[in-house]
Amino acid sequence: MVKPALLFLLGLILLIKGGDWFVDGATGIAKRFRVPELLIGATVVSIGTTLPEVMVSATSALGGHGEIAYGNAIGSIICNTALIAAITIAIRPSPVSRASLGAPVLFFFVAAAIYLYRAYTSGTFTRLVGFELLGIFLLYMILTISRAMKMPKVFQTEEEHQEAQAEKTGKDILLLIVGAVLIAFGANLLVNNGTLIAQALGVPESVIALTFVALGTSLPELVTAITSLVKGHGALSLGNVIGANLFNLVLVSGIATVLAPFSLPAGKTIAGHNASLVVDLPLMVFVMAFMTLPALVRGKLSRWQGVALLVIYAGFCCFQFFL
Repeated sequence: MVKPALLFLLGLILLIKGGDWFVDGATGIAKRFRVPELLIGATVVSIGTTLPEVMVSATSALGGHGEIAYGNAIGSIICNTALIAAITIAIRPSPVSRASLGAPVLFFFVAAAIYLYRAYTSGTFTRLVGFELLGIFLLYMILTISRAMKMPKVFQTEEEHQEAQAEKTGKDILLLIVGAVLIAFGANLLVNNGTLIAQALGVPESVIALTFVALGTSLPELVTAITSLVKGHGALSLGNVIGANLFNLVLVSGIATVLAPFSLPAGKTIAGHNASLVVDLPLMVFVMAFMTLPALVRGKLSRWQGVALLVIYAGFCCFQFFL
């Protein structure tokens, strides 16, 4: 039991460090070609921070552990919203840009509608569902890139340009490759040992995925939230969380489902109904609506929203482990 726990922790560390290096390398290469910073953030960095979830879910699905693939995506959305964003909102609520939030929020709820329809009508996620979700991801990226390219480009000063050119491009390429390898290896360790721990404790794989694995793969978002909070940029954290939630639903779930279709985890039940249909999926939609809709209407967040979300997340964890 000690060995799987240590390997699980090692996998988590490799995921975090690998994701960090991957983003650094990709950003360095992009900046060297003078790609607009907004475009880098909307594509390379956003996808890079969700690579841990992508690798964990893909590895789980291919290994026949659909419960972990499913629970990681849904659990990460709940964790990102009701824990990570909630901490930022509770400590330092900030004004938000309704124009910036509109598109990702709309795409999220469209994707959630498709996801919920499949879950409640058939209980299975076929390759068709995966392609539908990836189609939404592709459309979102095209629109985001199109908007970013129309914005004024801010070029480096000559001094900054010379300094950037002085750095070796090979270093960024190495970071990119090593980061990707660490993410893949870490995801494999996390999934395999998370499964062993779940079996040893008699805890369903879906519960482990909805809590420990989801929290672990959401650590990049947590680091971003804390950094943003310290620097006084709470709105940056909110945008990062909403973007990550969208990618968890359309990219993470989409890839996992295309690689290996799976069904809803048939573990815990409530009044004879699958607990995922009664608790997990409705909660995923509720916490996102609870956080984003008031922000879109009023253009700001309130401290009580953050506190309420933290209470909800504590209740969610208690439900998973004690009920």
